[in-house]
Amino acid sequence: MGEGRARAAARRRRGGDHPAGSRRPVHSHRADRGVEHTTAISAGTAAPADLVAVHALLEQSQDAWNRGDGTAYGELFTDDATDVTYVGTVYRGGPEIGRAHQALFDSFLKGSRLAIEIVDIRFFGADTAVVVTRGDVHKGKPKKLGKLATYTLVRESGRWRIAAVQKTQRKGLMEAISFRFQPATKPAAG
Repeated sequence: MGEGRARAAARRRRGGDHPAGSRRPVHSHRADRGVEHTTAISAGTAAPADLVAVHALLEQSQDAWNRGDGTAYGELFTDDATDVTYVGTVYRGGPEIGRAHQALFDSFLKGSRLAIEIVDIRFFGADTAVVVTRGDVHKGKPKKLGKLATYTLVRESGRWRIAAVQKTQRKGLMEAISFRFQPATKPAAG
């Protein structure tokens, strides 16, 4: 390896000079009431401001949830958004998502808190991002983050919004059995 290539490789290992499209870790930290970030991002077309805006959008959704504010929660979604809950309910459009969540916040989810950890962010062009999170709803301190969510985010009129979210309850035992008896099913990362 030539001296120039060796220096470039060393800079990449230290966290600098990431080639377009490369995946790089974002340092893990937990804000007092914010989203935990243990992410890998595909930075091909992402401007630093877009990464900040995507994190802020998810923090706003967490804050609206934690306040029990369905209206604010729904306003973070596009007018034609889709929200597929982990129990399989499908809500369409920000207004319906907000209305349904307000009913949940006023009953089953009253006083609940949303914990989110960003696992992966990938940008596709300048106005679309796919974000995978680990999270859970809890009262008190969360025991573990047992749900996964995949968000499709779009920029509309200069503002990032949620176009779709699909939530899945993680089945750790089933996953472990699958990995044990069919090792080829285990993902390379994670």
